[in-house]
Amino acid sequence: MRFDQTVPHERRFVYDWHARPGAVRRLTAPFAAEVVAEPDVGVTPGGRTRLRVRHLPPPAARWTTEYTAVVPGEEYTARMVSGPMRRWEHRRMFEDLGGTTRVRDEIEFWLPRRSPEFASRAVMSTVARFVGYRHAQLLDDLQFAATHNGGPRRIAVSGSRGLIGTQLTALLSTLGHEVVPIVRSADRVPGAVALDVAGARADTSALEGVDVVVHLAGAPIAGWFTPGHKKRVADSRIGPTRALARAAAEAGVPTFVSASAIGFYGATPPGIVTEDSPAGQDYLARVCAQWEDATLPAREAGARVAMVRTGIVLTPAGGALAQQLPLFRVGAGGPLAGGAAWQSWISVDDAVGIFAHAALSPGVSGPINAVAPGPVTSGEFARELGHIMSRPSAIPIPIAGPAVRLGPEGARLLASASQQVSAAKASATGYEFRHPTLGVALRHLLGQAA
Repeated sequence: MRFDQTVPHERRFVYDWHARPGAVRRLTAPFAAEVVAEPDVGVTPGGRTRLRVRHLPPPAARWTTEYTAVVPGEEYTARMVSGPMRRWEHRRMFEDLGGTTRVRDEIEFWLPRRSPEFASRAVMSTVARFVGYRHAQLLDDLQFAATHNGGPRRIAVSGSRGLIGTQLTALLSTLGHEVVPIVRSADRVPGAVALDVAGARADTSALEGVDVVVHLAGAPIAGWFTPGHKKRVADSRIGPTRALARAAAEAGVPTFVSASAIGFYGATPPGIVTEDSPAGQDYLARVCAQWEDATLPAREAGARVAMVRTGIVLTPAGGALAQQLPLFRVGAGGPLAGGAAWQSWISVDDAVGIFAHAALSPGVSGPINAVAPGPVTSGEFARELGHIMSRPSAIPIPIAGPAVRLGPEGARLLASASQQVSAAKASATGYEFRHPTLGVALRHLLGQAA
């Protein structure tokens, strides 16, 4: 199989992006596989990548490839060491076209003996979807790299193993930045910044020489809203954020970016809300307000501080979309709670992009909404997802379903939330959305061509 793509960038720029750590993770389609590990030094002979293939039972789901032939600046080849195929070889070449680059993928595979006749066609179809995803992802990531090229920086990131953190770390690494993980003190990772969550203390000395802190870590919000759960959610955000902001201030870190959420506006704010809208009055709104206030030590020290208020992050790798996909696959999907509630969504790549944009752009400060420009109702969301998956979407999901997992208060604040949140500030600061509409986002994330 052979696939060609022409990208509007010079060959050296394109190859160097591929050669850095993080490129494999950025180019792996979330509907097809999950990256377990990739080489720390990027594309070098002998470097191995381990994947977990979705929808295959173990041990067939485990896939390991190794870089073999590598010609720096021109091409590299990865061969399967272990996995579900008898043999797999992927050669990627970079041809200089004078200011643009042709990226060519040549893929050869041999199925296990006695495979059914349809298996080869199924593999070829999946490979084509995977490559289509890679082509779109590469174009968008290279464009982001070209517009955020202010030189290498040292960026400390907490929550780097989470849904957003893994992709943000990968994106920043492909841009040539050094990413330093911020971890719990008990984890004792060499070279990392230690954060004592329980004691709300951070290692100031480890932050010296850091240009940007991006703070993502926090306990999962989903869960039965018991007093204990609510305390964990608040305690994992407010105290650690204040400790990290204080340590960043003492270390002289010039930029501090903290996660927040559109829960700041309350579960059902009236009309369209912007970053200037007041905080809501419910539990999550109060937590978000205190979470953002905890960045004050960094602001008082003169740092540029941005608080990224994320909406509903869409990815088949986890979160709200991943929970809905099984229902839609069997034809049992539909709108939640009547279909009239507004959902301010964002693709995982745009969420990651806005965090990186906030970290690297001097003009971004204060609160910024990480939502797509076009919020939709839950009914519109269900219809679009059903259309793209070629499945019915008319079976309504009663609020009693989420209430079983979240409790009455959690269901009211999360599942029944109706929020129309503006993305105007993100656009005004120069961020270019990859997926401005729901259909574009879902087709990319699920590997469904238009």
